[in-house]
Amino acid sequence: MPETIDPIYITAHTATSALGHGLAEHLEVLRMERSGLRENDFSREPLTCAIGRVIGLEQRPLPEAYAAYECRNNRLAWLGIEADGFLDQARAAIGRYGADRVALLVATSTSSIGATEEAYARLEDGHFPENLRRSPIHTPHSLGIFLEHALGTRGPCLTTATACSSSAKIFATAERMIRLGIVDAAILAGVDSLCGSVLFGFNSLELVAPEPCRPFDVRRRGISIGEAAGFALVEREVSKTSPKLIGWGESSDAHHMSTPHPEGLGARLALEGALTRAGIAATDVDYINLHGTATTKNDEVEAGVVSAAFNARTRASSTKGWSGHTLGAAGILESVICLLVMEHGLIPGTLNCEQPDPVCGPQLALRNESADVRIALTNSFGFGGSNCTLAFACGGRS
Repeated sequence: MPETIDPIYITAHTATSALGHGLAEHLEVLRMERSGLRENDFSREPLTCAIGRVIGLEQRPLPEAYAAYECRNNRLAWLGIEADGFLDQARAAIGRYGADRVALLVATSTSSIGATEEAYARLEDGHFPENLRRSPIHTPHSLGIFLEHALGTRGPCLTTATACSSSAKIFATAERMIRLGIVDAAILAGVDSLCGSVLFGFNSLELVAPEPCRPFDVRRRGISIGEAAGFALVEREVSKTSPKLIGWGESSDAHHMSTPHPEGLGARLALEGALTRAGIAATDVDYINLHGTATTKNDEVEAGVVSAAFNARTRASSTKGWSGHTLGAAGILESVICLLVMEHGLIPGTLNCEQPDPVCGPQLALRNESADVRIALTNSFGFGGSNCTLAFACGGRS
């Protein structure tokens, strides 16, 4: 069994998604219960579905100094890292600790594959067009290469690509690195952008809903895909008032490439690991941000695990009806939402869920609620049975 861990402190965080640019815009949209999903106007070929698109991204190219890294995913990363003063705070941490003592841990499921799609679509005599002959944008590590150059870090730089659990798992990696003394701080980045491979790939699996997704609703028909960039700066101990990561749990049940274990084995192991490392019981948890993709099997299995493990006092919801499923960026986006929940006492409802599946327990919040949230969890479950649960506590908790 895992042992309890010392918390690591989240001294800066931000997110950019279909909900908006930065924390204030995300909080406002959550309070208004207004979805960021819109009719698909992204794909070159028609596909009837809703998407969570970041508005204005096409008009925000990278600065000239970073032109070699120009692509939608890195453009989204740059837009996101500028919000809430995060870029300045990250650079200040690098200055405090030294560039070799700060890890850069990035997460993405598709990286800059959209640029590679475009290059193949515009082949010239069998070669990529000249403006797309840039190797840094045709690699799964494109995001890490770009951010390392932009930030100037010289510590460990790792890319995690475990599908939809990717940017939850980098919190666990950061805790391990800090605990082992490898680094003193870590900059976490989860970024995934819209591209044809994702939209049509999930559609080929019959997992894309033709209308905005309905997490945990009996009429759910699949996911709505979104894009997002989330960032967090984590340190060993700077301020007792900062929110903190108090536990994490990971599992790889490897049940099936695209279907969760029918008894929720991987989800349960991840949940138990997070509670044990945090040194808390299920009854201590105030809020859970569910993975809640609105696919038939994911919601059924996750609802069963939550209803069995938690009492009615614990509130739970999926926020994918707001943002869409942001794939590799989902874990960090929903972690940022957990931090907003703890700071502002706002529990977001499960948007678009009107007729909850009977397997759902009393924990599921359908509409927004107000509550004192001291401890929050977030679940992230990826294809292939790659699962992660994170446990956060608000500042000031011992």
